[in-house]
Amino acid sequence: MLLAFDPNRPVLDLTEIDQQLDQIKLPNVVLLDRKSQPKMGPVAETLAKGESVSTELSGRRISVGGQFTLGSSIFTEGHLITSDWNYARLSGVGSLDNVNLGALVLEPDADHAVVLQTLEARLPKDIKILTPEDFIQSEVAFWSSQTAGVIFNFGAIMGLVVGVVIVNQVLYSDVNDHLPEYATLKAMGYSDRRLLAVVFQEAAILALLGFLPGFGVSIGMYRLLAFLTKIPLTMRLAVVTQVFTATVVMCMISAAISMRKLSAADPADVF
Repeated sequence: MLLAFDPNRPVLDLTEIDQQLDQIKLPNVVLLDRKSQPKMGPVAETLAKGESVSTELSGRRISVGGQFTLGSSIFTEGHLITSDWNYARLSGVGSLDNVNLGALVLEPDADHAVVLQTLEARLPKDIKILTPEDFIQSEVAFWSSQTAGVIFNFGAIMGLVVGVVIVNQVLYSDVNDHLPEYATLKAMGYSDRRLLAVVFQEAAILALLGFLPGFGVSIGMYRLLAFLTKIPLTMRLAVVTQVFTATVVMCMISAAISMRKLSAADPADVF
């Protein structure tokens, strides 16, 4: 993916880019993401040796003037950054008129809501006006709705269903193995609700003991995948919270299902 902008008006919040603006002002010079896929070649190693790196892009000879850190994605193998004029040389002057995304910098005392309403009223309806936060959310929503997101969500649902079945089998077997003890408690006057609380406690312990090693393995998998794919994968707190909540709910549902065996137990039948 090739990103370009006017070096005199930088728009990316990357310190490494700001420090190399003089490089991309030069003709046919680009910056390469050091976390690009390995198939891009040993650019980092070559630059570290003090050697120059030249290649061809769109029929033009270009040079790699430096590197920055951003990370690839599922659909891109890396990123190049250069100036708007270099972009015009590579893609044609007419390409500068094909605007997909524009950034407006407001004055410090500007009212964002008023500016937003004014732009929406004056600009054509096919132009969407978004704040940076809204833009991020729209991108997240778009990629989450793609095939990969659907597959991941389906996998999570199937994991939840399988988890309910497995935990239910564990709790059901435990209740069945200790049925005489539960029957004794019922004969002593313990209600089904109090016995259900005991099974729920066991389910909570299973949820915690299952979540902790799973969380550790997931952190390791994130780091391994980030290393292999060069994609900046991070474990977000929201994901951890959602998975832990789903794990607890899964175990509680299994506990409620396994209680049917306990509720039907008659002390007289056991003894």
